[in-house]
Amino acid sequence: MKNKSRLKRHKKLHKAKKYRKKDFRKKQSKPLITGRITVTAGGLGFVTPLKQDKENPSPDIFIPPQFIRSAMDGDVVEIALLPPRPEDSYYPDRGPAGKVKNILDRGRTTIIGELLAGKKVRPLDKHIPEDISVAGKLNGAKRGEWVKVELIHNKTPRANAARRGMVKERLGIAGIIRNDLDAVCKEFKLLPPYSPEEDEAAAAINPRSIKRSDFRSLFTITIDPQDAKDFDDAVSIAPAEDEREIELGVHIADVAAYIPPASEFDRSAFERGFTAYLPGRTLPMLPKTLTAAISLNADQDSLAHSVIMTVNRRSGRITSVRRCHSTIRVDKRLTFAQVQDFIDNGNKESDWDQEFCQNLQTMIRLYKNMRSYRSRTEKFLEMSIPETRVLVDEEKNEIIGLARKEQHEADQLVEEFMLAANSEVAKEMIEKEIPGIFRTHPEPDPEKIAEFSAVAEESFGITPGDLTSRAACNHFLNSLPEGPRRPAILSAFLRSLPRALYQEGAALHFGLGKGRYLHFTSPIRRYSDLFVHQQLWESEINGKLSSRKTAAQVAESCTGKEENNDNAYFTANDRLKLRYLEKELESGLENLHEGIIAKVISAGMLVDIQDLGIYGFVPLDNLPGDCRRHGNRLIDRRGKKTYKCGDYIYLKLSQIDFVRGSAIFKLA
Repeated sequence: MKNKSRLKRHKKLHKAKKYRKKDFRKKQSKPLITGRITVTAGGLGFVTPLKQDKENPSPDIFIPPQFIRSAMDGDVVEIALLPPRPEDSYYPDRGPAGKVKNILDRGRTTIIGELLAGKKVRPLDKHIPEDISVAGKLNGAKRGEWVKVELIHNKTPRANAARRGMVKERLGIAGIIRNDLDAVCKEFKLLPPYSPEEDEAAAAINPRSIKRSDFRSLFTITIDPQDAKDFDDAVSIAPAEDEREIELGVHIADVAAYIPPASEFDRSAFERGFTAYLPGRTLPMLPKTLTAAISLNADQDSLAHSVIMTVNRRSGRITSVRRCHSTIRVDKRLTFAQVQDFIDNGNKESDWDQEFCQNLQTMIRLYKNMRSYRSRTEKFLEMSIPETRVLVDEEKNEIIGLARKEQHEADQLVEEFMLAANSEVAKEMIEKEIPGIFRTHPEPDPEKIAEFSAVAEESFGITPGDLTSRAACNHFLNSLPEGPRRPAILSAFLRSLPRALYQEGAALHFGLGKGRYLHFTSPIRRYSDLFVHQQLWESEINGKLSSRKTAAQVAESCTGKEENNDNAYFTANDRLKLRYLEKELESGLENLHEGIIAKVISAGMLVDIQDLGIYGFVPLDNLPGDCRRHGNRLIDRRGKKTYKCGDYIYLKLSQIDFVRGSAIFKLA
């Protein structure tokens, strides 16, 4: 009897184990997720699933460094989700994590990098954090030169696999500005300027005819940077029928008159996507001869595509809109600096008569009322972050210096009028069901906002609160005190927000607080805008519209090319800043910089140096005493000094590490 019951229990136990095994296998057989992986400079991975529900897009999946294996930035991969971590129950906003199982498509076959000692190549693109080992001969390349390397990929995504490649091309010595910019253009596959033959062909293009309104009598101006290369927007004002209102005109260069869909230069503009603005090098989307012909230059008749808005002078509300093709004549070309000087000090140029000044003053009052109305009704995020860029003499190929760009009222004036035109064109295209490309900006990712809140509280002693709505974000942004810490906090907040993108359908633009928005006002330098112009033109002449499917493909292409251009700009700007600092160090000029400790790591600390627009690195060896990391602090073991995030410190440049692409500082 005893044996029988024991046998029964044994069978039951065996059956339970069998089922547990089955259940386990079932759990393990979850379908793999296909997506494109992005790798940060710090070696962290994030996979964006390729199949997305437009209404409820999937969050990016975090890939810890040990699970990236041999995948590289830009690869299409299959990943398996990792089991939830125990700590996730304490942090419910933390998103899913996974590991790379298969690599379906390699995002890149070559990289550009600097040849180091030991047959190693340091990639220029920081999204590839590891060095590449050179297999085979160097083909005459020498240490310190830029080289093009053809990657040798492993067929399977092995962990800890060394990156290998073969030197295919020499690009010149690193450190010469022309060579550095050539390397950036090669790495990010930026197309070269148009050839003289293409420029000549573009100059011969005659514009297509269409019915036009004559706006040459209106008070019309352009406002651009001093070094502007093209002039694709102008603004005008005129009295309205009701004296309580005014007619605001936004006039955009009529590029579609010169570039019909599927034409030779339409295809090349699509391939470029944008004009690429690198420090010391401009790569235009359209041939320069065509850009010159299309631009809205002062004192000449120009073909424009105009949006005429009737606006209540006092409230700033737009009451009616009409759009048409036109001929305009710009009275004067102004710079942002001139307009800002007029706003701040009332200073005017010698050729500005009383009527001109009155009209300019009317524009300034109008923009302020429109911005105030938009702030009340749309609750857009009110934030602007200064940017420091390198100034390069393109002809001499020399670094002139650094320029700090901040947004002032002159910038806001132009921005306000352009935003209004973009919004009104978006509304019209939706109402008329014309397929277009819309500019969208997703809501913040809760996990990234939670991370920012933790950093703000830990590093700066600020509690942001719930930042899931624009009203809450603006309350937080408006509560930030003025001072050197503010840009550092704003910069961290901006990095926590998702990138804006282009889509075929209209959707929320979180930053602007708009549900219907597109880009219409820069068709000379953005293909998204040119596509919208072409669609409107075809609609007016009963021509053939591009389909929604085509619009979706163009939108996806523009989104990718915009990010690529941005990465190229930041890479070039950061690299040339290091060259500028090297020059400063060698010259023996005053070497003193104020910074704010932004991050503490085991090896030292990263310091936000705002006058340079960089994060400088201060290694432990450059600190007095015997410092060790404790959380977000570095503490001298003898207890004499503590360095924590948010502290102000004064630094001196110590050396430039071009291999790691960083500036090394010591305490002043």
